[in-house]
Amino acid sequence: MNPKIADHHRSRSAYVYLRQSTPGQVLHHQESTERQYALRGKAEELGWSQAAIRTLDRDLGKSGAQTAGREDFKTLVADVSMGQVGAVFALEASRLSRSDLDWHRLLELCALTQTLVIDEDGCYDPADFNDGLLLGLKGTMAKAELHFLRMRLQGGKLNKAKKGELRFPLPVGFCNDEQGHIILDPDEEVRGAVAFVFRLFRETGSAFAVVQRFAESGLRFPKRAYGGAWAGKLIWGRLTHSRVLAILKNPSYAGMYVFGRYQYRVQISAQGEVRKRMQAVAMPDWRVRLPEHHEGYITLEEFLKNKERLEKNRTNGEETVLGGPAREGAALLQGLLLCGRCGRAITVRYTTGHGGVYPMYVCNWLHREGLATKDCMGFRCDVLDPVIVEEMLKALQPAELELALAALQELETRDQAMLRQWQMRLERAEYEAALAERRYQEVDPAQRLVASTLERRWNDALLQLQDLKKQIAEVLRQEARVATPEQKEKVLALARDLPRVWHAPTTQAKDRKRMLRLLIKDITVEKPQPKQLLVHIRWQGGASTDRSIQLPLNIADRLRYPTAAVERVRELAQGLLDVQIADQLNREGLSSPRGKPYTTRIVQWIRWRYQIPPAKLKKPEELTVQQVARQFGVGDGVVYYWIEHRLLTARRLNEGRPYWITLTAAEEHKLRDWVHNSSRISSAS
Repeated sequence: MNPKIADHHRSRSAYVYLRQSTPGQVLHHQESTERQYALRGKAEELGWSQAAIRTLDRDLGKSGAQTAGREDFKTLVADVSMGQVGAVFALEASRLSRSDLDWHRLLELCALTQTLVIDEDGCYDPADFNDGLLLGLKGTMAKAELHFLRMRLQGGKLNKAKKGELRFPLPVGFCNDEQGHIILDPDEEVRGAVAFVFRLFRETGSAFAVVQRFAESGLRFPKRAYGGAWAGKLIWGRLTHSRVLAILKNPSYAGMYVFGRYQYRVQISAQGEVRKRMQAVAMPDWRVRLPEHHEGYITLEEFLKNKERLEKNRTNGEETVLGGPAREGAALLQGLLLCGRCGRAITVRYTTGHGGVYPMYVCNWLHREGLATKDCMGFRCDVLDPVIVEEMLKALQPAELELALAALQELETRDQAMLRQWQMRLERAEYEAALAERRYQEVDPAQRLVASTLERRWNDALLQLQDLKKQIAEVLRQEARVATPEQKEKVLALARDLPRVWHAPTTQAKDRKRMLRLLIKDITVEKPQPKQLLVHIRWQGGASTDRSIQLPLNIADRLRYPTAAVERVRELAQGLLDVQIADQLNREGLSSPRGKPYTTRIVQWIRWRYQIPPAKLKKPEELTVQQVARQFGVGDGVVYYWIEHRLLTARRLNEGRPYWITLTAAEEHKLRDWVHNSSRISSAS
């Protein structure tokens, strides 16, 4: 018996802790597992009863580099700290933990609670200085051992990778030959599907558009299974957006051998746990890059262009100013406009007006960030779009025939590639049906159960072949084909007349935007004056074109009377009445901004709006009715009575205008006598 084991140790439980770092070790290294379970027998030999021995085996297949995920280790630490454990059994003491922090914390708790640590080498009392020193040294040596092993393994992998000989699962479209070299997949349908992905991305510029084209054409895409019963077999299914991105970002398709595209990054979680996450690293930080290592589907230049295009397609990147694939929508220049004031991208907004919903180009970044009190600029799309289209058609006019021939060739090549994919799919289905038939015919008729299964598989293969033929017939019926000479001549005639193709109702907005992006790199817009745009077009070849555009007036400015009409009213108002001014303007052929003839009310509003005084037609010697009434001390009605009975000489320009009275000395003397002798006026006054 070991003298370090006392009765108070045996009075408490003995914990047998089992751990192996990976599930693969648990599966393939079962001898180690059996040795760890056998520690129960060692605990019984040292004096612990069967009931006092507890086995902790839930941490099998989990790394000891950290506490996270090791529930049994947490249970062990908690029970040790409560003084419930007399001894901890492990195959090797270092298996308890590979972390210095967890290892020394456990030893410190064992020392405080007088808990022993027992492995195959001996029994240790952490409270004893020599035993504690030895356990600490064992932990340090275990960590150093792991470091050395890791460095050796990683060094070997890196050295082999530098020679391009490190083998790893290859992306779909590649496989290894007998010598271990990377070659293109011998299956022509697989190669055609991969090549078609790159072709569609060159055409559409969008990974999602590639997925849509595959779905619209009814094409499948393969993936190769690794591990299990399906190891090495091809599984055909639907192409997804994530798979397209993985293909476009994989340098293997450009013939480059790469090692170190992803690396582990250690992070501390909110709970204080150390976690490792796999993260992609930048291309300059890849540890091994061997260009032209094997045959690829695209060139390295095209791979880099594809990566750049994918980055530009992102709309949530802070460093991305212009970009994004061509999308649906009426805004033709979406993703091409730059603000000449702040340098940010001009975005698209849809506004509701009297004519319905219409798009606008707006730059409001400074306003949105609180750096300005208003937007940099904003204008309707139909103001700028026709000008850019005019410049584009003008630039393309000399090359229309070449464009027609290139378009025809592109249509034929794309058509042949898609038909070839369907043809190879049909050939595969016919082969599988023939194989099922041959297996059925070669089976022993006495094996009825086997024969019935093979017969059912043969029937299923024939049904799949029949359905596939129907699908191909439907695709051939729906898809437009460029095959006959008449069709070719129509395409050539249509392509020669590029403006008609551009403005055709069948041409989608997305296709128009793609044409623009092939020619125009970006467009900078300035607004030097409130109603003027200065446009700088930068073409893909490096040349530039400048255009000045006059913005349309707003509704208030369009309904405002022109300066010439206002000045004409001011001139006529010096000697004519409002009705005479309206008649004169109409005789001169003038009309209001709404196209209506001038009226007295319109002339009155113009005089009020622009503070034009009426004509001064009253003579200096003439008096008004009110002035005469005050002069004789009578009411206005008396003066109107005198005018009606021609006792006064009065005139007025027209009906409704005031009277202007010329009072002579004789009339004044006569009227004063009349007022003096009038009893009614005298009594009233």
